[in-house]
Order: sequence, then structure tokens, then C-alpha cells
Amino acid sequence: MSQTPAGAQPILLAFSGGLDTSFCVPWLAETYGRPVVTLTVDTGGSDAAAAKVLEERSRALGAVAHHLVDARRAYFDQVIRFLIMGNVRRGGLYPLCVGAERVLQAQTVAQWARKLGTDVVAHGSTAAGNDQVRFEVALRTLAPEIEILAPVRDRAFKRPEQLEYLQSRKLPVPPFGAAYSVNRGLWGTTIGGKETLTSDGCIPDGAWVMTKEAFTNPQAPERHTVGFEAGIPCSLDGNALDPVSLIEQVEAIGAKFGVGRGIHLGDTIIGFKGRVAFEAPAAEVLLTAHRELEKLVLSARQARMKDTLAAPYGDLVHEGQHLDPVCRDIEAFMLSSQQRVTGEVHVLFRPGSVFVEGVASPYSLMKASKGAYGESVGEWTPEDAHGFSKMLALPGIFYTRAGRQG
Repeated sequence: MSQTPAGAQPILLAFSGGLDTSFCVPWLAETYGRPVVTLTVDTGGSDAAAAKVLEERSRALGAVAHHLVDARRAYFDQVIRFLIMGNVRRGGLYPLCVGAERVLQAQTVAQWARKLGTDVVAHGSTAAGNDQVRFEVALRTLAPEIEILAPVRDRAFKRPEQLEYLQSRKLPVPPFGAAYSVNRGLWGTTIGGKETLTSDGCIPDGAWVMTKEAFTNPQAPERHTVGFEAGIPCSLDGNALDPVSLIEQVEAIGAKFGVGRGIHLGDTIIGFKGRVAFEAPAAEVLLTAHRELEKLVLSARQARMKDTLAAPYGDLVHEGQHLDPVCRDIEAFMLSSQQRVTGEVHVLFRPGSVFVEGVASPYSLMKASKGAYGESVGEWTPEDAHGFSKMLALPGIFYTRAGRQG
């Protein structure tokens, strides 16, 4: 190993504890002869025991210090609440489980780099993945003076090579080793493996993380009620909760039913097709519940306009462009649209599914109408209805008449 130069700046490594970042700790220290400080930005999916294991692993790998920052509430406030408000799903399926938090993590890394007095940071992203772009776009936007090291990408290290490197030095190896890449956060978990490298395979039952026993040990159906206030989830079964606690509790319920499993196939930031398995119980439940509550309280034009903005907003978040000011503009519209998205959603959990049984809101547009759909009129007469139908048909009548003239 190279000798550390006197007074050398430490390398600040964004550390998840997976194979890639575990490999980076000793490799960076050996290659650059500098102390390595690891920083884990907790955006969910962890607990005190896991945090302790992560710190111990960092130290055992050779880091001179390890820092943990709890950013769960910041993650909700800056990103997740707008994903809920927009009912954002990529490709109509994937709720941006992980990846959406990378900009927030990059912000924290930049802040800590200044705090530690270093202008050298590192990450463990690969050349094929999206995270390299997300991290580096954000870091260069926030702190263009920082030097960024990405050993796995820039030296093209393969996972078996990293595993052999650690094992040959008798250093800790993450539980999944080289078989699967697992990323977990407040909004869900992603799992990548050999099966997701093609379009026709499925990961084995043992590779699922949160929903592993949902179908081998099926649970009896359960009913729960989720409350929203101005578009933000605020209660579960009548008990007021902060958003982070609510998401974690809904995740626990949904996971035991296998809710939110999926395999997403879509376009990567770089431009080729990619595929990843995911588990997002809380996202599946809350997006489904929020969508149905919105149908009750938003006008048709509000819903339509919001849908046109939600897709590009999701793209920007996915691509690591969350710092672009246009995101603030879209978020302002989202916040305005949610003023009446308040009420309760009754959901039924069964193995593999969450079903909305009903919604209620003090701002119900359904209740505001005096008409009974398909049965009786309220604020209009039968003659009004007849005239409305006739007027609505006029464009079609004109188009047909014009065709006959030709």
C-alpha cells in the first residue's frame, strides 16, 4: 500500500455497503495513498442495527472514519411528496423506488466534503448504470470544484473481480456477494442480477428482499385506512403519523402481502434498454390510494393538466436533473393542485394486491352534485340534457356533412 502523504486530503466516499462501494474503500486507499472517509446518506430502508453493521464494515475495510446522515425526512420533503402528488410511475409501472434520492445524497456529499475540507469525492457507480449520471450531474451543479473518482466505472472492474479482491485480502464481503446488486430506500428496493440482464428472465424467489415469504406463507386479508391532508399521507387507521413513519408502516403491511413487486424494463439515461426488479409496497399502496382520492376531488382539467406534467417531472428526477429550476415550477403546480386532496382511502390487502374499496373527502365533487348518475337529474332538466347532447354532436355532424359534399 502507498504511504499516505502528510496532510493529504481524505477521499470522501459515498458508501452504501454494497459490493461496489465496499471494494472502493481499500482500493482507493491503496491506489491514491490517502485516507478514506465513508459517508452513508440514509434515505430509508435501514435501522439502528443495520447502521451499526455498516459502520463496522466500513472500518474493517480500512476507512479512517464513517459518518451516517439521516436524510429520510428531507428525502420525503424534497422528492417523495411530489412523486405522490404526481402519481409518478416510469413506464406506467415503476415508482422510482431508488435513484430518485441520488441528488439528495449528492447534495449531502458536497456539504460534507466542504465540512471535512476536501475536494475529492468518490462513488461506486458503474459505467452501465444511471447512478453515475445522477451523482455527477448533481455534484458538478452544486460543487464544480470537486474532483470525482469513480473506480468501478473508470477502471471497468467486474463484480467477480471486486469479490476476489476483497476475499484475497480477507476483507468483509456484503451478504449478496457478486450475485445481486440490492439498493434499498424509503420508497422501495431494487434488485439487479443475471436474470435482469435479459428481457425474459425473473429473479428467483430467494432474491426478493422485502416480500420473500409473501406467497409461500400467504396472509389473511386485511383492511386499512390511509388519510391524506393536502396530498400528503398523514394517518393510518385513524392514527396521525409523520410521513416517514407512515411510509415505513405501510411498507411493512404491504410487504407481507407481496404488494408492489415488479420488474421494470425501460430506457436508461445513457440511452439503452435496462431492466431491474423492484419491491415497492408503500409506493404501490400510497400511489394507488392517492390516485383514487384525486379522482373524487379534482376537476377533469386539473387531473389532465397534472398528468401532462407528472411524466416529464418523473423523467427529470430519474435523470438526476432534480436541481433544474423547471422542477420547482412543476412542484408549484403540484402543490396548488393538492389543496383539496384531503380525505380517507379504504384499502383491502390480499396476497399480491391492494384494492381500493372506497374514498371519502369533505371536498367530494361527487357529493356536491345533486344528480344521481343514470337515475335522475338534479340541476338541469330533461330538455337541457337533450339540448346538450345535440350541441355536443354538432362537430361530428359538420364533419360528416362535409365529407358527403366532397
